[in-house]
Amino acid sequence: MADGMTTGDRVTLPFTADERAQYRSIRESVAEDYVIQERHMARYRQTTPDLYLRLLASLSTPHLGFPIDRLEHSLQTATRALKDGRSDLYVFAALFHDVGDAIAPANHPEAGAAMLRPYLTEDLYWMVRHHGSFQGYYYWQFLGRDRHARDRHRDHPCFDMTAEFCERYDQASFDRDYRALTLGDFEPLVRDVMSRPRNLVPE
Repeated sequence: MADGMTTGDRVTLPFTADERAQYRSIRESVAEDYVIQERHMARYRQTTPDLYLRLLASLSTPHLGFPIDRLEHSLQTATRALKDGRSDLYVFAALFHDVGDAIAPANHPEAGAAMLRPYLTEDLYWMVRHHGSFQGYYYWQFLGRDRHARDRHRDHPCFDMTAEFCERYDQASFDRDYRALTLGDFEPLVRDVMSRPRNLVPE
């Protein structure tokens, strides 16, 4: 037991991959079950950046008729934000703003925002969640939709921030000639941001 930890009269064993809680229902669970589960979850959370990066990388194909694929669009958006001196959290949000397309293309802003929320400030979370209608300002008229739909948020404190994001970075990042940084270039920033989640428990 030398490599374990002693808490009072209880020895807490070090992590082993085959350990697991023993309850058959949550009602039967005991405190030690959650010590075991948390040891596993702590290790699992360390792999979360790899999952997010793979999801973002999956946007590289197909192009779906856009001038560039959606990964390149994401890289351009984040590169422009980085070159403008935006914060690491802002660049992270810019990089992943369309990651919801990998899992929920019918509602990618809300899906992506939910994924990013543990790592973002509330204003950046709002920006990602609502960027779809703000981006629609530039093209929804061609689809028979109301390009001014974003105006329902006109009085929200994050309106100007989100409008600026779409104007300066999102709508402008479909340029075949623009040389964006690679996903590998952004990986250290991604891992750093995701090493400090702000909220692991849903509201």
